[in-house]
Amino acid sequence: MGSLPNVVEDCMGLLQLYSDGSVFRSNHINFKVSPIEDNSIAFKDYLFHKKFNLSLRFYKPRHCNNLPIVIFLHGGGFCFGSRTWPHIHNCCMRLASALQAAVVSPDYRLAPEHRLPAAVDDALEALSWLHTHRLTLINGGDVDFDRLFLVGDSSGGNIAHHLAVRFASASRHINPLRIRGYVLFAPFFGGELRTNSEQGPPEHMLNLELLDRFWRLSMPVGETRDHPLANPFGPESPNLEEIKLGPILVIVGGNELLKDRAKDYAKRLKELDKDIKYVEFEGCEHGFFTHDSYSSEVAEDVIQILKRFMLETSS
Repeated sequence: MGSLPNVVEDCMGLLQLYSDGSVFRSNHINFKVSPIEDNSIAFKDYLFHKKFNLSLRFYKPRHCNNLPIVIFLHGGGFCFGSRTWPHIHNCCMRLASALQAAVVSPDYRLAPEHRLPAAVDDALEALSWLHTHRLTLINGGDVDFDRLFLVGDSSGGNIAHHLAVRFASASRHINPLRIRGYVLFAPFFGGELRTNSEQGPPEHMLNLELLDRFWRLSMPVGETRDHPLANPFGPESPNLEEIKLGPILVIVGGNELLKDRAKDYAKRLKELDKDIKYVEFEGCEHGFFTHDSYSSEVAEDVIQILKRFMLETSS
């Protein structure tokens, strides 16, 4: 009689991968925040991917017209996260309210059940769905399809980078959608060579062991952290010098383990003469805006930076 499968990867007891390939996911997550209620914002869920049963949440300020569109791609190491999680919902409410924008928050398939590039493919599918259903989703005069912005947090920031590379060859047009810029909150990039910040003190909710586990669970089996999906400057990654990227804004906390990778990403793209801005918030940890987009001291500063970026890239 064969032995029972054993746990080979354990993410805080909430996600476990077994030796036979089976996966356990806990439905009991202790969220420390509750959903924000804001009557000025209407929101509704739509199924955008029937095959994989994926939905997106659409937010719209009431009684407003000519709204830009923000596509918000959540974080979670490619292994966790949903549009329904309270802090993700609250962040989207805040973006819709403060930026006076229509916000689209799509789910994507999670690892290890669905390894990369599944998440990137699903983000593309969400954009395709928005393009196809734009007239039935909203009144055409309410939203300006010529002003679309991709905003990604952590693993969502990684996805946003890959979409920026993908859409560069199409001149950022998906008629009548036009992507004006990309915002990457502490993009989840990796690499075999450790950075100084990765080897520094762990964050309150994040450490290097957990980052490595996320990569082992989300990468194609057998691949390293230098795979193009993890490392934008890896040995097999596209030559970004030859790619006409749209405007990119990178926002990171000064105490983040991922800080050096984000900073190096911005520095190297700037050296390649790309349109990129880097903003660092001293003393902040990973997810500082997404997890506390209403009451944190820096939340309003982030909003003002986003407003300027959207204004500058829309002209």
